Amino acid sequence: KTIFYHPTMKIVTATFASLLVTTASANPFAPQTTQNTAKANYIGSLMRGARPTAKSQLRRLEEEADVDISEYSIKFEQCQLVKQYAGVNGNNNNNNNNNNGEDSILATKRFVIFRLCPENSCSSCNSNYGEYIVDMDTYLESTLRFKQEQQEQYCQACEECAADGNDDDGNDAAARRRRRHLSYDNLNCNTCYDECKNIENMEVNGYVDASEYINCQKVYENENTGKVYYAGAMCSGSGTRIKIALFADEQCSLYDGSVDADQHIKNNNGYNVKLSYHLLKQTFPDYDCVASCAQVDENDGGNGDQAQQVEVAEVCQDLYEAAGKCEQVHGFVDGMKNYEAYDNQAAQEEEVCDFITMIKSGSYDQTGEIVVTAGRSVLSGKAKTTGGQKFALTFFVIGTVGLSAYAFLLHQQLTKGSGHTLSEQGGAMA
Repeated sequence: KTIFYHPTMKIVTATFASLLVTTASANPFAPQTTQNTAKANYIGSLMRGARPTAKSQLRRLEEEADVDISEYSIKFEQCQLVKQYAGVNGNNNNNNNNNNGEDSILATKRFVIFRLCPENSCSSCNSNYGEYIVDMDTYLESTLRFKQEQQEQYCQACEECAADGNDDDGNDAAARRRRRHLSYDNLNCNTCYDECKNIENMEVNGYVDASEYINCQKVYENENTGKVYYAGAMCSGSGTRIKIALFADEQCSLYDGSVDADQHIKNNNGYNVKLSYHLLKQTFPDYDCVASCAQVDENDGGNGDQAQQVEVAEVCQDLYEAAGKCEQVHGFVDGMKNYEAYDNQAAQEEEVCDFITMIKSGSYDQTGEIVVTAGRSVLSGKAKTTGGQKFALTFFVIGTVGLSAYAFLLHQQLTKGSGHTLSEQGGAMA
């Protein structure tokens, strides 16, 4: 008997896997809160009496605790699986066909590295940017929610194209629709309708949204053979894209590259369906920005000559709060160093930068295993075998072989010499 599983859309927030040893309940990258001490009260009284200038740091500390990243955009850079020590209880992989019923001491962590680039410069993001690392679940939850809302607004604007063109009564609803339409530079009323209909009729056409399988879930079970497959998100070999793959365990850590996900994912009627990456692929574009961090309230039409209020988009704020940050080495001007609430993250910035460098150096393969290649070291993203080290190693190997040959010849001579002496002594005695 074969059992197929069809999931519902459940995206679960995962906390960022700590790069440092910390308690289970504490997030080392969360903004720090000030304790209510006598010293804090005294400093607070000084702050309340201060008169900050328009651009002073005092104003930034006084008026807001969040970093203003509204002039930046998210750029996907790389995703990577990393196998780390799972602790005393192991990883609880209970698939007897793969680990003989023994718990694994390694847990597979999934990370995404992204950048905050100056607005609309994702294709040439080489200065004044921040680099960040966050767990894949959090990245996909935030970006997919943003892309889903963007897609719904796009199709809504497409449906309203005709109404927008015919509605000239100047009412507020028509004005809002015009602003929404203008925000989509590539909106073509003649072609967008077919695109949105294809998305709406995806299941009818034999497809299923790949984003429904980003969380590890059982999709296939054969009770006769005991074969079980779980589907989940993983990185491609190059780390430049995220795909849905099949695994042999419920943690999606035992990747099975011998089977294709489309062969074992079924719909409610038991028929094979193909995965559509229409939405998921928008979270890892090659050169374009994933999202702009500037968000304008649609209901805020401005007041005369006053500009509309620009806020930080939720997708950017959520990822920034959850991520480990590497900013100063990249010249990020508006980073956390200017904000007292991020002191604990600033203290760990060097460790975060080192971890990001190690991942980008190719220290791990597609499944998260450590890569050991001849001619270079992968223990650090910066260390490589030097020419002097290669020479010393070669000299040591040749010297060892030479000494071994010399010891063998010496042993042979001593053995033969000892035999002749005994014979000669025996003859004299006779």
